Amino acid sequence: MAFSSEKKDNLYLLKGRKIMKYGEKDIVEFDINKEENFWPNTNEKNYTINIELPEFMAKCPRSGYPDFATIKIEYVPNKLVIELKALKLYINSFMNREISHENTANEIFDVLYEKLSPRYLKVIADFKPRGNVYTVIEVDSEKM
Repeated sequence: MAFSSEKKDNLYLLKGRKIMKYGEKDIVEFDINKEENFWPNTNEKNYTINIELPEFMAKCPRSGYPDFATIKIEYVPNKLVIELKALKLYINSFMNREISHENTANEIFDVLYEKLSPRYLKVIADFKPRGNVYTVIEVDSEKM
């Protein structure tokens, strides 16, 4: 999406029509593939990084209703670690997407596994109940 260069009170114009706040602009323009989102791991030993993102939101591809989840990521880094702000923006980029629970967990896992090449990675997408259905999706590199 192209943004005009006009900025007024931390708001940006989108195609000359919609006004976006700077955080919305950051999310819309975010690209997980940029090299700056991944930092060198300077530690040779095995250690575990646990990250919890309790405010995940995406839209149901069938109904358009919002789905809410807590995303839990556990990984043992190899040569790279993910910058936490980049991870936050990546997770927030799902909020206007229509994507199933299963595809959400698998996409997050696949992107992180491809970019980080970790020694170990597990992603858990723990969705809030909707319509009397409670779903937890787990993708674990040890079970692949």
